[in-house]
Amino acid sequence: MAREFVVLASVRSANLFGVGGRVVWVETHMSQGLPSYTIVGLPDTSGRESRERVRAAILSSGHQFPLARITVNLAPAALRKHGAGIDLAIALGVFVASQQLPEFILGGTAVLGELGLDGRIRAVPGTLALVDALAADGAERVIVPIDNAAEAALVADIEVLPARNLAELRACLKGELPWPAIPPAAPPRPDDPDHLDLAEVRGLRAARTALAAAAAGGHHLLLAGEPGAGKTMLARRLPTIMAPLDRRSALDVTRIHSVTGLHVGGGLIEHAPMRSPHHSSSVAALVGGGSGIHIRPGELTRAHRGILFLDEVAEFAPSALDALRQPLEERVVRVSRSGFVIGFPADCILVACCNPCPCGRRETQCRCSEVVRDRYRRRLSAPFLDRFDLRVRVSAPAADEPNGASSAETRARVMAAVERQRTRLADTSWRTNAQVPARALGDLCRLDDLARRTFLDVCRDLRLSGRGAACVQRVARTLADLDDVDSIDADHVEVAAGLREDIP
Repeated sequence: MAREFVVLASVRSANLFGVGGRVVWVETHMSQGLPSYTIVGLPDTSGRESRERVRAAILSSGHQFPLARITVNLAPAALRKHGAGIDLAIALGVFVASQQLPEFILGGTAVLGELGLDGRIRAVPGTLALVDALAADGAERVIVPIDNAAEAALVADIEVLPARNLAELRACLKGELPWPAIPPAAPPRPDDPDHLDLAEVRGLRAARTALAAAAAGGHHLLLAGEPGAGKTMLARRLPTIMAPLDRRSALDVTRIHSVTGLHVGGGLIEHAPMRSPHHSSSVAALVGGGSGIHIRPGELTRAHRGILFLDEVAEFAPSALDALRQPLEERVVRVSRSGFVIGFPADCILVACCNPCPCGRRETQCRCSEVVRDRYRRRLSAPFLDRFDLRVRVSAPAADEPNGASSAETRARVMAAVERQRTRLADTSWRTNAQVPARALGDLCRLDDLARRTFLDVCRDLRLSGRGAACVQRVARTLADLDDVDSIDADHVEVAAGLREDIP
């Protein structure tokens, strides 16, 4: 007996997994029998509910929904899927299986989009990551919601076809209407809405030097001092002296922000992000977590290639701070669940501020007992403090102290230092001086004879551990880069050692 319907239609789509995409094949089988509509392949609740969205969207668009036995499989069937981004792929699979579209018309084409009940095609989160995965899988074209088209166009080697609604999309596929143009990306929101500038900060010479070193070399920075000394004011101005992101880093940041819903406008994010979580944040909020496959990146990942600023760091839960230790060292967060492990990138600069004691008053005015001060100090564990290459005590400047260099002047020095780093580390897997392991410091951070003797004296006098000695050498290398010189001299070593104070 001849079959009345096309047995199978396959449409390529994708689903988010962590901050990346995973290709999903939407297979639609249609056969004779009592009308039914079943979705298999481990969809979540929003995936199962796509049955009603797809049916309503097809009918609202003026097309026929077939009265047949329809089975939709999301392959690979053993992997769980989540989200509504496969709605459009299911709808086009129904069209092909019911012969409302030719079978060959979606060859080499991937499909992304959520459907509204009126047939409108809504944006999906993480479009950049999804399109990137589809391009790597060999897709030649991708149909995306028009609101995501500018973001999808950031991926090279794949044609982007925007779609507004289901009726218009079907007409475009059949050649009855031209494809809509990709709308221009909206200008990014300013990273500095208050027009902050480093020139507004008086004095604080050592802290300003540490800030420039953190921006240039990727070193973690801890500022400690009484309230009103200028710690937060200084830290808030770190983004104003950061070098622009290179193309690869900009794509990574844009992808993460797209997945987490922070990306607005569809354009490429070219400036280092800054995240400032509240001190009540949990471990999952800082490093990432969740249940099942709904694992979400934390603030550490949202700050990737940028800055994670922890103001009043001693008020954070000690368990949350200690959870940062391994990711700060390895620059990746690994969240393990039964059956799978998700890795989130976490290459950022950690900047933290704290008071010397709970009351925060000057040492001569402090009323805290020694027990209270000791309890406060123990909230920051020694292994956590050891992750900071730069640790500086900040005292309030005098009223007659002059203002320092502006953000533009400091940023020029930082950008020159970053370029020196890139040239020196071009043949390695490391991106900044802070990432250079101890085994490679002898070749990449060489000291002249006087600097070496000074370095040995510093290590002996300060009783530095192996990690502490390596930190001093890395910071000295960054200070030499900021001075635009090839060799590390004794002054660089002394300043680097002075920027690693014993805190708290």
